[in-house]
Amino acid sequence: MLPDLTPELTFQTSRSSGPGGQNVNKVASRVEVWFSIENSALLTQEQKDLLLEKLAPRLNKEGFLHLASQEDRSQLANKELVVQKLYEVLEQALHRPKPRKKTRPSKAAVQKRLLAKQKLGQKKANRRAGSAED
Repeated sequence: MLPDLTPELTFQTSRSSGPGGQNVNKVASRVEVWFSIENSALLTQEQKDLLLEKLAPRLNKEGFLHLASQEDRSQLANKELVVQKLYEVLEQALHRPKPRKKTRPSKAAVQKRLLAKQKLGQKKANRRAGSAED
């Protein structure tokens, strides 16, 4: 559904936090991606409007969507992960749930429910009648 947005993505790397020994101190394995929804030439205006509306809390003041990944020790793996995350976020925001169709219960289902209610009421009435005699 989404086109290949790779040309419009801006990547930035930095040192990852957390455990990892010397690797953490030497290698810039954390990858951040920045994506401007408004300036995208690959998205339709309808898609842009929907994304801007749904992702408004996740956008910064300049209108950029920012995601980061530092799960792997490899910069390339983190880059792939962050691009995958971006596509998931965009797909989820563009997903439109199908509208619910109103349905009515069948006559048989209504009758079954009413009979069950009558039985339960009768059972409770019998309890009351039985305890009054004791």
